[in-house]
Amino acid sequence: MRRPIMAGNWKMYKNARETAEFIERFKPLVSKMDGCEIVVFPAAINIPAAVAAAGDSNVGVGGQNIYWGKEGAFTGEISADMLHAAGAGWVLVGHSERRHTVCHEADADVLKKTQAALAAGLKPVVCVGERLEEHKAGKTGEVLVRQFAAGVAGLTEEQFAQIVIAYEPVWAIGTGQTATPEIASSAHQLIRSEAEKRFGTEAANRLRILYGGSVKPDNIDGLMRQPEIDGALVGGASLDPESFFKIVSVAAPAR
Repeated sequence: MRRPIMAGNWKMYKNARETAEFIERFKPLVSKMDGCEIVVFPAAINIPAAVAAAGDSNVGVGGQNIYWGKEGAFTGEISADMLHAAGAGWVLVGHSERRHTVCHEADADVLKKTQAALAAGLKPVVCVGERLEEHKAGKTGEVLVRQFAAGVAGLTEEQFAQIVIAYEPVWAIGTGQTATPEIASSAHQLIRSEAEKRFGTEAANRLRILYGGSVKPDNIDGLMRQPEIDGALVGGASLDPESFFKIVSVAAPAR
């Protein structure tokens, strides 16, 4: 059985003090939950504060992005090794805001970043998903197949076994619109099918696929009832400890 992952992407919110305060309030709420992995992704500058506050709790810390180079004249970038040295254990790769709305990263960039993350000992959460116009045109499957082929299929079997994939339809991120559980499950099934074609049935069955896109306490239950959905990548609703706790509780009730 695949162990769920409940992750909070804080984007460009919270300073170091607010980051530490969140984790100090959040830790006791989830301290007795061992049925899922819990991760928060603060801004890079706040990772040391998050790591210190998390301590030896069951709250993991990750970065929102890395550059694929180990070092060099790449002003403003952060390498996977730097992130790992700061105490992070996870990293988001290919988030839609970097692919489409801000940085226009290509699928090939996603592959290189994933490989760099794995080489540094980080657990990559590789994000895929279609834009609104692609969704309306019925091209969701085409987009996911392309993103998997160019951004994931180039991994070795050993590398693939260490990644997580997050399906986040771009049209549902920060819009209040959420893919229905059935739409999300169908996309997850397609991703798993592509994984099976490239890496085999056993590897595909082990792959954890998260859903991201306007996840809230009032819709997480329906999403998590879908057997293909292995957790959530939560945006705005993860910024408040009690709100995020309610979401996590659906995947891992307290003992």
